[in-house]
Amino acid sequence: MKSLRNGRVRWNRLPVAINLVLPGVLLEPLAWLQQLLLAHRCRSLRLPDNPVVIVGHWRSGTTFLHQLLAADPGVATARNSLTVAPQVAVLLKPVLIPLLQRLMTRTRPIDAVPWSAQDPQEDEIGLVRLTPDTNMAGVAFPWHYLHHFRRCVLSSTPDFECKLVHFTRLTWLHDGTDKHTLLIKNPAHTARVALLLRLFPRARFVFLKREPIDTIRSLVQVKQSLGNLVGLQAPLDDLTQVEETAEAYRCLLNAFDAARPLIPPGQLLEVPYDALVTDPFTTVQRIYSELNLPGWDQARDPIARRVAAASDYRARPVTLAPLAEERLQLLTLSLDGGDVTGQTPPDRRH
Repeated sequence: MKSLRNGRVRWNRLPVAINLVLPGVLLEPLAWLQQLLLAHRCRSLRLPDNPVVIVGHWRSGTTFLHQLLAADPGVATARNSLTVAPQVAVLLKPVLIPLLQRLMTRTRPIDAVPWSAQDPQEDEIGLVRLTPDTNMAGVAFPWHYLHHFRRCVLSSTPDFECKLVHFTRLTWLHDGTDKHTLLIKNPAHTARVALLLRLFPRARFVFLKREPIDTIRSLVQVKQSLGNLVGLQAPLDDLTQVEETAEAYRCLLNAFDAARPLIPPGQLLEVPYDALVTDPFTTVQRIYSELNLPGWDQARDPIARRVAAASDYRARPVTLAPLAEERLQLLTLSLDGGDVTGQTPPDRRH
């Protein structure tokens, strides 16, 4: 059937929807078994109350930093082998990892970043397997992206909080054996600081900062790619996508600025994107030092190897249609001019 461009479901994407839903249906009996076997362990599990949480707008270097920090053998984090099916991943870990190694592409389809079954992944990708109340709802339904963004990122429900705790427990069970640090990466958590501090009072935040125009331009391209890959509605035109992405950027950063005073001194470190990509090893060393993270002696060499492995990566050029680029230039004038600061106020230091 023909794709519909008025925001309704694209019926020719039904195979995509089936491919997303069918594995969950087939795995449901195993999900019940995992729940039965792990119920007591999950309930009694004591999570660290001081995780390291990587936040910042999408396309601001959060994935790269996540990969570097996750190279530390003392760090537990969500990985592709968990997020692909958290409802069964702990039970099937010995099977899923080699299976994914064979099935996964060598690079992410959206941006050609190298990845593997054991590479780290943001927890929103795993949460979407457990609840519809995630930012990924707006990826599936791009014509209603801002609605789902406000519903699932700028606000949350008690059910989402329960699912977040459950997923974090699964992360620790899946990857936390003999580990000392819990690492969480999720750009959507930039607007969930209050929730995270309620769950993890000593959480340490690393906030990535990048020029708004570069961040928004890159995310527009990624959202268009994701819409073509998994969207259940036709992608938006570039101009509308720029408008909505810039609005979501403003809301996300304003939410973070509003919650910033809640973060106790010593629990927030701001990292410029340019510093991360120019000198990643020194940037990570600074994070360990300023946030008093344990295990640097053990982490140094694996992180250096990960930096070396990433040295040949070159990001794809990002270009928009001329009218969309012109609109982006205009919209980001207010963001650059201080409407959204992303900076610690001078009278408050962390």
